[in-house]
Amino acid sequence: MPLDAITLQALVAELRPQLLGLRIDKVQQPARDQVILLLRGNRRLLLNAGANAPRLQLTELLRDNPAEPPMFCMLLRKHLVGARVAEITQPLMERLVRMELDITDEFGRPGRRTLVLEAMGRRSNLILLDGDGRIIECLRRVDADLSAARQVLPGLFYQAPASGDRLPVTQETEAGFRARLAAANPERQLDAFLLDQYFGLSPLTARELAFRTTGETDSHLFGLGPAGEDRFWQEVSALIKAVKENHFAPYCLWKDGRPVEFSAFAIRQYGSGMECVRCESFSQMLDRFYEVRERQERVRQKGADLIRTATTARDRLRRKLALQEKDYAQTQDRDQLRICGDLITANLYRMERGARTLTCENYYEEGCPQVTVPLDPLLTPQQNAAKYYKRYSKAKTAERYLKEQMAIARRDLEYLESVLEEISEAETEQDFTDIRGELRDAGFLRTQGKKGINRPAKPREFCTSSGFRVLVGRNNRQNDQLTTKTADHRDLWFHTQKIHGSHVILCTQGQAVDDETIVEAAKIAAWYSQARESGNVPVDYTQVKNVKKPSGARPGMVIYSTCRTVNVTPEEELVTRLSVRR
Repeated sequence: MPLDAITLQALVAELRPQLLGLRIDKVQQPARDQVILLLRGNRRLLLNAGANAPRLQLTELLRDNPAEPPMFCMLLRKHLVGARVAEITQPLMERLVRMELDITDEFGRPGRRTLVLEAMGRRSNLILLDGDGRIIECLRRVDADLSAARQVLPGLFYQAPASGDRLPVTQETEAGFRARLAAANPERQLDAFLLDQYFGLSPLTARELAFRTTGETDSHLFGLGPAGEDRFWQEVSALIKAVKENHFAPYCLWKDGRPVEFSAFAIRQYGSGMECVRCESFSQMLDRFYEVRERQERVRQKGADLIRTATTARDRLRRKLALQEKDYAQTQDRDQLRICGDLITANLYRMERGARTLTCENYYEEGCPQVTVPLDPLLTPQQNAAKYYKRYSKAKTAERYLKEQMAIARRDLEYLESVLEEISEAETEQDFTDIRGELRDAGFLRTQGKKGINRPAKPREFCTSSGFRVLVGRNNRQNDQLTTKTADHRDLWFHTQKIHGSHVILCTQGQAVDDETIVEAAKIAAWYSQARESGNVPVDYTQVKNVKKPSGARPGMVIYSTCRTVNVTPEEELVTRLSVRR
């Protein structure tokens, strides 16, 4: 859901005491719509002006930065590096935040800059103002062609977006509320009435107020009655009081192991259909909510060509394998061809040139039943026999060849499935670069232009509750590196059983490992596999010395023996808690 004014007010109230007075050390722009201010004390303030996820928050998620910073990022660095946060404000019930920043210019004179985040869906923007309120630059320029009422361009004085004719919900009184109820269409639903009359409310909040009033989210005004109107005002006034007193708490709604909604107060309307979980902070709540979504968006944007290449190659292999299996099945009837040749040879004395069939006893079957052998009338009996023997020999050779080709196709098909899983788990630009190089080396991607400097990403790192180090490969080449080069022969190797996934190394340094550590490493292996959304996932583990890479095998393909198996259910919370931040 988009960030509403109430949740934004709660965020500002949470951030203000943490950020005031802090110095901006660095400015980064990892994505087109995202700017990160690195503040003194290792705090990372994210300002997102994307249409689907506009927000302001402290973040612990590390994002990969482009090799060359965008022009907007370089301009922000020029004006904001070294500035201190003087104030963070939000106009009444608006989805807009102003960050006032004290700066010192190149001549040593004090000054002021203002960074404005407009978190308004498709109209979201990030705007830098000078001390007089003029626009220095903005993330999205809005000229007269895009908006005749309000332009956002460098050199113009900044004007806040118009609020419209609706009333801020916090300014409502009981008398005014009852007057609006009396004048409203009785056929309107309670949540639609709130959204029509007030701004600052999200559809989720409006539905929650309706549910708390009547026990249903789709109830209508005509069904309220005097008692219902009283309850309706009580719920609305309770929300107004909470907003005025900044009485909020971060709640995230989970369904099927995924976050689907968030709010500044507990949500009851879904009952047992969703789990309402209270988070430690609003920033942590937003990190958890958007982490999966941002990863999927990165995969969609940066990995689209890789997905297309791998999917096309996989589908082509599937069709090829299906044809090979059909041809292979036909070679299994080749003995009948040899029998036909033998029967013709044994009955040459009975045959005449130009015959179309030979009817004779089949002495290969019990009872020697009569059988009809098709002939080519243009060939002699000897030539017909030779033709059957030749077809038999070709089928025998084809069987051996098809068996080899089918094994190669199945190997490549399994490899491409693992690559698609890698792409879905890719997190950084370097991850995609490594996968692209892997596909190029495997012959599934053409080499285009000059190769850049390749700096392979480091494997994912975790630390178990008992202090053991765990390494997880990001792609097939890194899986090979971890298993065959990096790991000690005494370390433990984990992999989901017959399911595509990353190689996981539990670094033991020869020490004994307790059962809890085994389970934690297995859960990490299950999380970084195709079985991430499953339960009771079988994970094999064995010492690294038992894992071998066959000669000529594709990257990431290994064989192993003498393993043990543990069944676990992947847990995102555990993986996040054990992750080592770099």
